[in-house]
Amino acid sequence: MRASDRAYRALREEIIDGALTPGTVLGEVEQSVRLGLSRTPLREALSRLVADGLAAPATGRGVVVAAVSLAEAPQLFDLRIALETLTSRRAAERTTHPADGPALRETFRSLAGRFDRATVELAAGTDPTGYYALTTELDAELDSATGNSYLADSLRGLRLHLGRLRRLARNSPTRLAASAREHSAIAHAVAAGDPELAAATTVVHLHHALAHLQGDHPDSEAPTDHSDNSDPTSTSQERSA
Repeated sequence: MRASDRAYRALREEIIDGALTPGTVLGEVEQSVRLGLSRTPLREALSRLVADGLAAPATGRGVVVAAVSLAEAPQLFDLRIALETLTSRRAAERTTHPADGPALRETFRSLAGRFDRATVELAAGTDPTGYYALTTELDAELDSATGNSYLADSLRGLRLHLGRLRRLARNSPTRLAASAREHSAIAHAVAAGDPELAAATTVVHLHHALAHLQGDHPDSEAPTDHSDNSDPTSTSQERSA
């Protein structure tokens, strides 16, 4: 891996995980020493972060971690609903193909079963780290099943910002369990080869996820400060909201 790629990935994950908070100055000297690389690849990494919208130039301060606000959620979810609904629909269509269908159906049936088991565990207050990994796996399988790299690339960019937003809402065992049930419904619909049901279950999940982020879901809790980085989220865990 090139030095600039390594720096970009490290800084990107620290921003999304909350280790680098909004407004943090990403000084070239400090970060190059910390990451163990020269300033030229670091500049390349910072430019990519700015292009992603995760960092921004600040007069007299260099490059800083960009601000994040729940006020951005409705606009991001407009795009998320459009892209993820299409992804689920296309994945369900692929499960009916003679060549690829049997393996895909088995993959999504297995994922649905694992989400069913996670529902019980999450309702009991189990650490959600494993659940976040499971949602990441579902995202990857759905992206792959579409056979559309442009769609998958668009979602990867969007998930960078959604991952940051999700850190602004407190984990609720009730909401996490409901989210697992919703993911199970999506996986079951895809496995059944039903594009309309796959799209509908995705829309239901995303509307509930947005409501929880905005704090007006009946099962949601008030936002809390995650500055202690106790929430083990990552780049591609945003679907679990």
